[in-house]
Amino acid sequence: MNAYVPFICLAAGAVINWKGLPSRVLKMFDAATNIALIVLMLVIGLNIGTSDKVMGNLGMIGFNCLIISLSAIAVSVLFALIAEKTVMPLEELRLKLAEEKGSNHEEPQASGFSPLIVVMPLCIAVGIILGYLALSDISADLLDMVLTVSLIFLYTGVGVSIGSNKEVFAYIKKLGGRIIFMPLAVFFGCLAGGFISGLLLGVPTEWSALSASGMSYYSLTGAFLTENFGIEAGTYGFIVNVSRDVFTVVLLPLLSRISKGSPIASGAAGCMDTMLVPVTKTVGPELGMVALISGTVLTFVVPIWLPVGMSLL
Repeated sequence: MNAYVPFICLAAGAVINWKGLPSRVLKMFDAATNIALIVLMLVIGLNIGTSDKVMGNLGMIGFNCLIISLSAIAVSVLFALIAEKTVMPLEELRLKLAEEKGSNHEEPQASGFSPLIVVMPLCIAVGIILGYLALSDISADLLDMVLTVSLIFLYTGVGVSIGSNKEVFAYIKKLGGRIIFMPLAVFFGCLAGGFISGLLLGVPTEWSALSASGMSYYSLTGAFLTENFGIEAGTYGFIVNVSRDVFTVVLLPLLSRISKGSPIASGAAGCMDTMLVPVTKTVGPELGMVALISGTVLTFVVPIWLPVGMSLL
């Protein structure tokens, strides 16, 4: 896929939904995007299962992915903590938002855990089993074509999501420009954590840094790295970011003791959807707004950053 195609798809999706589509049509877009995600995971699994190199090193790859994921979380939390101590006092912001609870602005609703967080790893597993046991001779060109088509649907779906959630940027103005330091801290923390862990583990730094800077956007990151670097890199992109959601949930009690922003930093782009409920329950409804804004910004950044980051790294 050419580097400009993601940008075209993102823009097309946003334009299509900028004035708002009927709920029935949005549900159709959601269904198409979900199907594309499932197909992507099956294709990634098939590529893993049919690759002797990846299958022979899957244990080491898994270990490396867990270290990269934890490193990305740790440095993101560190950068967020520095931001809180200097330019972004979240406790002060929480009190300000609590005072405004009586306003007429509608608060965003947490969407809860998506079943896709369970379905997608299962699809990966099914793909690996099928590729290893039954479809070892499947055409690589066919898999690449299916991957590309699915990515086009996925990028367009992200664009439609931008159109659906554009009102969240009104909250950025309301809460003040300092709020942008949270997604900035998370982004640069992920990038630094991935780069450092890649050096220590002997993993190609472009794989580790791009995987970590997927910021829990596992489907898109895994598919992008698979297409541009091969299935081994795509495996890193998927596992690193799936692990991030799991680690976030497990570590929430500890993260909440470090600072108000630490759970938000760990949730990263997942705070737009799957991580919004557990993070909001940890930091409180007022800072849940910060989590939503940070997650939304990071979700929109990932599909733009990945092709740019690939050219830089």
